[in-house]
Amino acid sequence: MTEQPDMVDGIVPPASKRALLQRLDLPIYTLLFPLLSAVAVAVSLYNMALVGTVAAAAILMGAVLAAVHHAEVVAHRVGEPFGTLVLAIAVTVIEVSLIVSLMLSDAGDASALARDTVFAAIMIILNGIVGLCLMAGGLRHGEQRFTLHGVSAALAVLTALVVLSLVLPNYVTSAAGPTYAPAQLVFVAIVSLFLYLIFVLVQTVRHREYFLPDADMPADAHAARPSGATTATALVFLLIALVGVVLLAKGLSATVERAVLGAGLPLAIVGVVIAALVLAPEGLAAYRATKRNRLQTSLNLALGSALATIGLTIPSVAIVSLVLDLPLALGIGAKSITLLILTLFTITLSLGTGRTTILGGAVHLVIFAAYLFTTVVP
Repeated sequence: MTEQPDMVDGIVPPASKRALLQRLDLPIYTLLFPLLSAVAVAVSLYNMALVGTVAAAAILMGAVLAAVHHAEVVAHRVGEPFGTLVLAIAVTVIEVSLIVSLMLSDAGDASALARDTVFAAIMIILNGIVGLCLMAGGLRHGEQRFTLHGVSAALAVLTALVVLSLVLPNYVTSAAGPTYAPAQLVFVAIVSLFLYLIFVLVQTVRHREYFLPDADMPADAHAARPSGATTATALVFLLIALVGVVLLAKGLSATVERAVLGAGLPLAIVGVVIAALVLAPEGLAAYRATKRNRLQTSLNLALGSALATIGLTIPSVAIVSLVLDLPLALGIGAKSITLLILTLFTITLSLGTGRTTILGGAVHLVIFAAYLFTTVVP
């Protein structure tokens, strides 16, 4: 007769717990941090002096990483094109919750926070992540190749979205300052969402071959689909993590802004931190892919993130701004426009031949360093 594991007072033995985690195929941190975020919100951890604030911030970062991982699991299970939308929507919920929480706080002028975060995301992706991937891939593999059609299509859509969202507001006359009038804001939100959805349709249904590599993918390129139990668990913990992120961001918002302003730093630093936090998982995935000589996958991740950042974040923030009557400044300044033009022009040249070397990576990393330096020292 087979002995059953000892069960005392309903407590599952450690061996059974390990077996359950292995069947679920989910990292322990992705289950731990959502639960910790719920506890942190319940006890208002962010109000417990400096130690509580630091702990709440650490839990917030862990919950963001866990939420993105769970969204990727669900996205892999449901397949395309819905998988791409699941991941993009989850990341957008996190980003918008962080932005709106800070916009609602009383510390500093937060009307430009959405603009600073979106612009920071563009600089991080096009210069930081792409530059790092080109450099790392070039150092390990020499020359790398990718499918030019898909990258060119993504850059065309991205250029239109960036100019309409971040540059054009400086030159309209219906509203004072770098802002859109309500009707203009609604129009830009609609066309941004429209262009993003069209891109997803092209990428995942109509012209999928544009975004696939020329050569055969390595054997580890496609992971097995997660089981139903794993997907259901990931969905539940995704919802817990998203709620935890939203509430923790709301509780920490005023403290973060006061700390930045108290240190004498520009408020734009907050936008950089938000963008870096949200983009960290996809940036890491892109880096790992290029190290395996899968540059196409890296570019799909990077450019897809940039498009989602504008195509979903701008409409979401616009709706919140109109509903809650919050000021929203979208137009970037002359310095940022210069860096943006330099970035778009350079990446068009770097990715314009279907082949890359370390030189392109070095150029983009230098531009990224210039962006960070001029953000801290305006």
